[in-house]
Amino acid sequence: MTSLVKKTTGLLAGLLIAGAASAGEMKMAWYASTVHPYFDEVQKGVDQFAADYGVEVTKRLGQDWTQDNQNENVTAMAAQGFNAFSIFPSDVAGAHSLYEELDANGITIVDFGQPTQQPTPAKFFVGTQLKEAAMIATEQLIQAMGGKGNIINVLEVPGEATRLRQEGVEEVVAKYPDVQIIQTVGDLSSIEDSVEKVQNAIAANIGKIDGMIATGYTPTVAIAQLLTEYHEGGGDKIHFFGIDTDAVVMDAIRAGHIDGTMAQNPYGHGYIPMVLLKLMGEGYTKRDGVHAIDAGVVPVTAANIDTYQDDISALTKSIIASLETEYLQK
Repeated sequence: MTSLVKKTTGLLAGLLIAGAASAGEMKMAWYASTVHPYFDEVQKGVDQFAADYGVEVTKRLGQDWTQDNQNENVTAMAAQGFNAFSIFPSDVAGAHSLYEELDANGITIVDFGQPTQQPTPAKFFVGTQLKEAAMIATEQLIQAMGGKGNIINVLEVPGEATRLRQEGVEEVVAKYPDVQIIQTVGDLSSIEDSVEKVQNAIAANIGKIDGMIATGYTPTVAIAQLLTEYHEGGGDKIHFFGIDTDAVVMDAIRAGHIDGTMAQNPYGHGYIPMVLLKLMGEGYTKRDGVHAIDAGVVPVTAANIDTYQDDISALTKSIIASLETEYLQK
């Protein structure tokens, strides 16, 4: 990774000449690692920003999740004169070398989705506070379970995001003496893999499971599918709370097969960073002591499944209204 950044330094230097935007001109770009349903939702916010402000935003997806691929693609875009980036860092530590090169050439960066490790050249991070969201979901699950029982904790692939989510779940469970995590299932990278591993966990603990928690998109969809089939087949009630709002998940909530999910704000993850970049391009600077902007989460159950989007929209508008007073100054 480091060697790749060194190789591309010449390209970055090149934006000071032919490829660079003219003085005062802002060329905005949005970059995500590769194809994923989350990024599809984020792009809707980017597109709406472009329509609302009449600003062109170039969007690019990488070919894979590696930092090397991101380094190559983003550096090439910088050499084409893009100077304001909203980026999902593929590697929260490994992105630093790329960011330092961009920053040294006067390019502004805002992280979305997950933050690069501090200290970072990124001006802001916009996204979900992962540990806090996992804690809210776990509280919701335990309430649905009546404050007692056995839980299976289901995690996505290892990484900083998964570590924070696991911490959040375990911290909440520790507050309830009558609640235990009887198994943790991890390293789930696909729907198919999730279905197989979760099926095995249910079979190994049949009759002992009161609830399941999933803090990643992939296992949430898989468990929603499995519990729909399981409950329709007459299986004993297993409570479940997940994250994200895939149609499979929402249908399972409506049918009563799962209790709920955490709605993130991917629309805000797309829209808010672009507003920040635009304002900084107009001369606003970052206030001292601020960096992370929590785009918020909303628990979704059968009670609010038809209205939660209103809460998300109101949350996004309130954050945008606060940018010039709480996060930026001129």
